[in-house]
Amino acid sequence: MTDPRTTVVVITHNRRAELLRTLGHLAGLPEQPRVIVTDNGSTDGTAEAVARHHPGVRLLRPGRNLGAIGRNLAVREVRTPYVAFCDDDSWWSPGSLAGAADLLDRHPALGSVTARIIVEPDGTDDPIVRELRDSPVPGPRWLPGPALGSFLAAATVLRTDAFRTAGGFHPKLWLGGEEELLAADLAADGWWLTYADHLTIHHQASTARDPTLRRRHGIRNTLWFTWLRRPAGPALRRTLDLARTVPRDTASLLAFAEAAAALPWVLRERRVLPHEVESRLRLLEPSRRGSTARRYTG
Repeated sequence: MTDPRTTVVVITHNRRAELLRTLGHLAGLPEQPRVIVTDNGSTDGTAEAVARHHPGVRLLRPGRNLGAIGRNLAVREVRTPYVAFCDDDSWWSPGSLAGAADLLDRHPALGSVTARIIVEPDGTDDPIVRELRDSPVPGPRWLPGPALGSFLAAATVLRTDAFRTAGGFHPKLWLGGEEELLAADLAADGWWLTYADHLTIHHQASTARDPTLRRRHGIRNTLWFTWLRRPAGPALRRTLDLARTVPRDTASLLAFAEAAAALPWVLRERRVLPHEVESRLRLLEPSRRGSTARRYTG
């Protein structure tokens, strides 16, 4: 079975072994998707290894670490109606890309499908799976699964045109919760986001990561998103909630300082979400506290 509807986009940085494992899994999928890799300035021979072992993969080499913008660069070359994101330490299960494409084919107002995340090597559900299944966001009756207020890039298939129209990932956010702003803009454009429990992606977290920097960026990006899109009252409440709940350490202090220093461009780009989208985000706030604690304690 081949399926020409979906292209897989992967970003990577100095994770040669993990990326080669992921590309091996993707090459074995029955859908045989086209794969585009953006090598974000790796210095460990990643690009050379991809070219040698996976010559059919489209390899982009911007020459520096673009973070999530590396996905935007790859999506420019996507010619399929759907794009599946995948991290260099995760891979899609056989049939899941076709299953997501089927849902998007069947429901023209559906903008994205997020899959169940299985943590390897244990084969257990990621803790966030329960939150996806139990999402409190109300959705239309036709929606094939729980409605979501956001998505996880490494486990989601999106409509390519919807991604492009919404502007892709914001260049300022780099990496760390960068999906939240894009998800809100997709919803503001009229798209619904859903979770599909029968689709799966596997995640074996790389040890080549800086969790403290990722947490710092996650806090900063949440603050930026909050003031870019939320009304003043909810934005202030969300800011105070973060100030109370994040660890009181240097990373958190730097995150708040970076967020505050960017106030001029945040105010220039501020565009409050439509009421119906904002109302969904308010429903999510109590249920986010578990994720917030886990996400911002590293």
